[in-house]
Amino acid sequence: QVQLVESGGGLVQAGGSLRLSCAASGRTFSNYAMAWFRQAPGKERDIVAHINWNGDTAYYANSVKGRFTISRDNAKNTVYLQMNSLKPEDTAVYYCAADRDIVGHTLARFYDYWGQGTQVTVSS
Repeated sequence: QVQLVESGGGLVQAGGSLRLSCAASGRTFSNYAMAWFRQAPGKERDIVAHINWNGDTAYYANSVKGRFTISRDNAKNTVYLQMNSLKPEDTAVYYCAADRDIVGHTLARFYDYWGQGTQVTVSS
């Protein structure tokens, strides 16, 4: 079992920044690819970014490319999402997820463990 706890969400004005953190416990963190997904009201849970087991490969959704950065610190069992130039359309609940396949996937159904989510609200 892996337990994931997100933090860092909140209310921010358009153009602002937030940094999300996801602390993992339970199994060996470096055995998992990690991802951030988001879900807006009435919409599906979509990939934001994922990162492979050692952090040298990352994927970004087109909607966040150039604005968001995913990173991980295996010594601290933590994955981060730095979000810059935030837009109102970034408003959603953001979820951290862990995948036992070390390379990561874009589809939620491949992920084995999920955090409880953290709300990000961007005002215009």
